[in-house]
Amino acid sequence: MAKLLYRLGRGAHRHRLPVILLWLLVLVGSGVGAFTLGGETSNSMSIPGQESTTALERIQEKFGTGESASARVVLQAPAGQKLPQHVKTITDLVADESALQGVRSATNPLDPAAPSVNKDLDVGYSTVTYEVKPGEVTDAQRADLLKAVDKARAAGLTVEVGGTAMQETPHVGGPTEAIGVVLALVVLALTYGSLVTAGMNLLSAGIGVGIGTLGITIATGFMDLQSTTPILASMLGLAVGIDYALFIINRYRQELRRGSDVGHAVATAVGTAGSAVVTAGLTVVIALVGLAIAGIPFLTQMGVSAAATIVVAVLIAITLVPAVLSLLGRRVLTRKERGAASAEPKDRGVITGWAGAITRNRLVALLLSVVALGIVSIPVASMDTTLIQQPPAGSTQERANQILAKGFGEGFNGPIIVLVEGDGAAAIAGKAAEPISKLSDVALVTPPQPSQDGGSAMVTVIPKSGPDSTETEQLVADLRAELSDLDGGKAYVTGATAVSVDVATSLDRALPIYLAVVVGLALVLLVLVFRSLLVPVVGVLGFLLTIGSSLGATVAVFQWGWLADAVNLDGTGPLISLTPILVIGILFGLAMDYQIFLVSRMHEAHHRGARPIEAITTGFRQAAPVVVAAALIMFSVFAGFVPAGEPTVKSIAFALAVGIFVDAFVVRMVLVPAALALIGERAWWLPKWLRWLPELDVEGTALDEIEKKDQQEPVTV
Repeated sequence: MAKLLYRLGRGAHRHRLPVILLWLLVLVGSGVGAFTLGGETSNSMSIPGQESTTALERIQEKFGTGESASARVVLQAPAGQKLPQHVKTITDLVADESALQGVRSATNPLDPAAPSVNKDLDVGYSTVTYEVKPGEVTDAQRADLLKAVDKARAAGLTVEVGGTAMQETPHVGGPTEAIGVVLALVVLALTYGSLVTAGMNLLSAGIGVGIGTLGITIATGFMDLQSTTPILASMLGLAVGIDYALFIINRYRQELRRGSDVGHAVATAVGTAGSAVVTAGLTVVIALVGLAIAGIPFLTQMGVSAAATIVVAVLIAITLVPAVLSLLGRRVLTRKERGAASAEPKDRGVITGWAGAITRNRLVALLLSVVALGIVSIPVASMDTTLIQQPPAGSTQERANQILAKGFGEGFNGPIIVLVEGDGAAAIAGKAAEPISKLSDVALVTPPQPSQDGGSAMVTVIPKSGPDSTETEQLVADLRAELSDLDGGKAYVTGATAVSVDVATSLDRALPIYLAVVVGLALVLLVLVFRSLLVPVVGVLGFLLTIGSSLGATVAVFQWGWLADAVNLDGTGPLISLTPILVIGILFGLAMDYQIFLVSRMHEAHHRGARPIEAITTGFRQAAPVVVAAALIMFSVFAGFVPAGEPTVKSIAFALAVGIFVDAFVVRMVLVPAALALIGERAWWLPKWLRWLPELDVEGTALDEIEKKDQQEPVTV
């Protein structure tokens, strides 16, 4: 692989202008395609074939409901008054709602045929149904609805608006995300000592993210993609894009300092650091594509989309970055370094001192790091997950939910739908209503609503508890157990809570399998890279501690509320069901990045004859500065999505930020060198029966012969 990438780097140097123009054409073409072919993303999270999803499809077929976006306009009478005292105001409001663009219908809460007011007559709601699916209501339509309710507010009523129509599609890019990018630029400038080089690094990563996210936008024109997909892809693509370019540029600068000409330095950087980039990128791609193990289509789409963005980032790192480096030449160095014959530093002060301290006190360092990360991992045992998302704090959606909960009960915001099918479905559902009402946590069971053909009937069950409570989730299980042997018909349990339970159950089943696959993959990959058994074991155990501390800290903040204000948390509650499996998949790839970049330099030093402790110190001195810079950049990018992040992304971004910090600065910078120092020479031992395994040559040792030849015949244009 090193030889192939060396030739690729040499080709990028020789044909630098065509390479740069080609990538710019791809970017422009992606933009045109996104503008002309792109569609809308979806907020739906369900699993085809699950009971709850099947029931929703049948409800749509039999009752014609369930697919359209709807808003719930909640009305509350002034203290001491009742809603019937405001008949004209409410009637006018419903008329205004019905006249809005895109609205199919609007109900009147005081309609005698189907009233929607509480028993005290002081709280009610109007359901506004749109002609489009959830996620497709425009910002202008939402603004028109909010303007329409202002008249009722002026008349003295308290009016708030909730429902699926009020859910905004999350957008990529914002003030806090921009701060993360600015911090990344600062870290790059300090690392390189050159603003031009830092800007080039960031720009190349931006091109990769642009192509990746525009490609996802094009895909939305042909398939339904979850609204979180482009955000996750851009967040991950930006972080790894910056880091991969950083590793290539850093090695290129090292080669220039050693006296190499520009062409040879470019080719060598791609052949050595590029090998590590390809290997690291491959681990991230496999981990993300491996999310298909869960068998959840929207999760698979998220993983494949993010993986495609990673592939683009790798391709840019090994083609566009060397082409631009060829144009910049020695200007990537500081002015002082340009005038020096050989400016490669031999001692990096703090870094060398750190490596020496860790190797001298290896047992203490190892124990302290393991104990500390173990303590941070403790909250994982209390982790709860759900798909039910709470509206933003202080929003009209939150106030609407609060009024409804006060007027109708906590469970009103999370109704459970029971669909009964069979001959005389309404009668069967009516008989089932009595035992259902006796179940724990049931507040109300509505009369059966039959379909037009009489073969189906719907019953709405209002729980006593809130939609994201464990009691309501248990009620879903109790209902299914109660209705499993329904006399004369078949029953399905659905609704937002039931869908959440089904998705969480599928993820819980898939998580151990996925973790085993990821850990197994890590072992195989690291054995191939380092031709060792103990180094992979240390790396994998460190990865498990990274996962534990990342999810543990996330549970402590998002579920327990510790330091909630620091991350601008709207409210505590269970983690989004996607968080654990996505965090494991993404952190696996990134942790292997650091393991490969750091330990490969140690392995290279050992391969060239250094003794174990010397190899650890040498490799650490060479690789640690760039790993530190890469980790700070990734931390900044992920952390930038936390303060004002979309709810689904917020907890994931926080977990990734914590995971990156822990993995880089504790696991790879303390635990791994301490463990390798303790193991000594045996760290690089490989049994004879495994020596047939292929060599990936991430360090680029196979380039020695090519380098000697190129030193005699410099690579020029």
